[in-house]
Amino acid sequence: MTQSSATGPHSGTETGSAGRQPIAYCPYCSEETLFPREAGGWECRSCLRAFSVSFLGLVNPDGVNAGSGEVR
Repeated sequence: MTQSSATGPHSGTETGSAGRQPIAYCPYCSEETLFPREAGGWECRSCLRAFSVSFLGLVNPDGVNAGSGEVR
């Protein structure tokens, strides 16, 4: 898959591009004016916030953290 050469919102955000998945809305203002930043981050040009989205792990449906035995 090739990276997009567009310069508008969501440019270069195809699956596999720079290791990031596209997001549709800013988590702070819900606008769609998102642009990729260095190191996998995003910037919203509407509210001028910069942020990153990360995957922390899978949730155990039984409420016990895997490997620790702790109940949440």
